[in-house]
Amino acid sequence: MIQKPTIRQIDNSLSIRAVLVLVVTTQTDERDLDELQFLAETAGITADKRFTQKMDHPNPKTYLGSGRLQELKNYIIAEEIDTVIFDDELTPSQLRNLSKVLLCTIIDRTTLILNIFAYRAKTAYAKTQVELAQYQYLLPRLTGMWTHLERQRGGGVTMRGPGETQIETDRRIVLTKIARLKKDLKEIDRQMASQRGNRGGMVRISLVGYTNVGKSTLMNVLAKSNVFAENKLFATLDTTVRKVVINNTPFLLSDTVGFIRKLPTQLLESFKSTLDEVREADIIMHVVDISHPNFEDQMRVVQQTVHEIGAGEKPVFIVFNKIDAYTYTEFDPYSIEDKSPQNYTLEELTKTWMAKVHTPAIFVSAKQKTNIDKLRNDLHKMVMEFDYICKK
Repeated sequence: MIQKPTIRQIDNSLSIRAVLVLVVTTQTDERDLDELQFLAETAGITADKRFTQKMDHPNPKTYLGSGRLQELKNYIIAEEIDTVIFDDELTPSQLRNLSKVLLCTIIDRTTLILNIFAYRAKTAYAKTQVELAQYQYLLPRLTGMWTHLERQRGGGVTMRGPGETQIETDRRIVLTKIARLKKDLKEIDRQMASQRGNRGGMVRISLVGYTNVGKSTLMNVLAKSNVFAENKLFATLDTTVRKVVINNTPFLLSDTVGFIRKLPTQLLESFKSTLDEVREADIIMHVVDISHPNFEDQMRVVQQTVHEIGAGEKPVFIVFNKIDAYTYTEFDPYSIEDKSPQNYTLEELTKTWMAKVHTPAIFVSAKQKTNIDKLRNDLHKMVMEFDYICKK
């Protein structure tokens, strides 16, 4: 029978070597592989080498062109590589064709993220959400990739189908499990909606941001709580709500799952109730890792995701975090490249962004507690203003 579809258990004791692969288009950049490598490391996988190919769009059959695919195959054989990780969600046919050519474990970006979520999920609620996302991803990929698990190969990602009859049986089982999980989540959603309705008339602020920008650390500082925080991707999956009191003014502060580029649609759907904390917030606090070289791209991803989940019209307070980790690089006037954010001093960047954004903004270090008093005062003012407007 069908087993729970965890593609690979994250185990840092395993020595898994992988090749990272990306098709570079007008929408992607080779630097995107830095994030994929971080994801792989979070899953206990070591990146051995990177393969890229510039194309208008990925090959619909094999993702890469035939020549580059052969180079990849030769490298895998020569270096005895365990796994190949692609920085896109592969179609079922791409997965099948790549498995036949490369003869090793094939993992796409969605598989990797779902696996990390499965490992990070600690509560029954989070586990149910992730399991639903896994089965939704699994359903169109049963043929040629999954079976009722009689015959596995590689690390458990690529599997051979036992025949159409068994595939149809497996499909019915998966559909039944999806229906049951949706029913369970619907009941949980109802309970959580009731809980949100019982929180009284306090102003609600929701922390949002790219994964690993320090949201949980910031919440611990503001709420004087002990929310789990770690320098890894998706350290927080469950929604955490804390009551914060500043100058005798109480409000609710919620922290939820971090966003990421190409966040699987299955996760957005299954984490509906978790994301309702953002939808129903009065104020959104967008936390940004100012020390990250691509922080502007990360901001755009978060803004787009917030808009997609229906919270794009909320008032936003931008918190540029990790100023203690920011590094300034002097700009080479003879360089053919344009200036990057890291070519500005933190003081210059502060002035630039304070003038650039049309929302309140502040630069802080949650870790070093730099500017936290000012942040608390700013939050107090926002809560008082919002509360005043609502009561008019």
